[in-house]
Amino acid sequence: MILNNDSIIPIYLQLAEWLESQIINNTIAADEKMYSQYQLAEMFTVNPATAAKSLTILAEENVLYKKRGLGMFVSPEGKEIVLHKRIKKKLQPLVGELASEAVHLNIAEEDLIAMIVHMYRNVKETEEL
Repeated sequence: MILNNDSIIPIYLQLAEWLESQIINNTIAADEKMYSQYQLAEMFTVNPATAAKSLTILAEENVLYKKRGLGMFVSPEGKEIVLHKRIKKKLQPLVGELASEAVHLNIAEEDLIAMIVHMYRNVKETEEL
């Protein structure tokens, strides 16, 4: 992932989202050690304080936990916390916007569902390649 310096989303939030994706994709599993702030700073060419802020956010959300002297680790419920957060903050608003536009365009419910299923299958097939 390349961080977007021109985005309105702060770098530390982009980095936290990337870390969440690593957890969702099981690249870093429950109870596994998370990258340190210095590893992240080197990987993404950011200030270590910026990297630390992204880790702190995830720790405050109980996605990560600290082991004194060892670093941060993915909590056993970390993946579920991230999935729930992404559904609530990203997916539900998108679905709401989609439903609203469909109503505005007078698209039948069945047609909307068919479009969603078709698009979902296309995306899934593309990602599996």
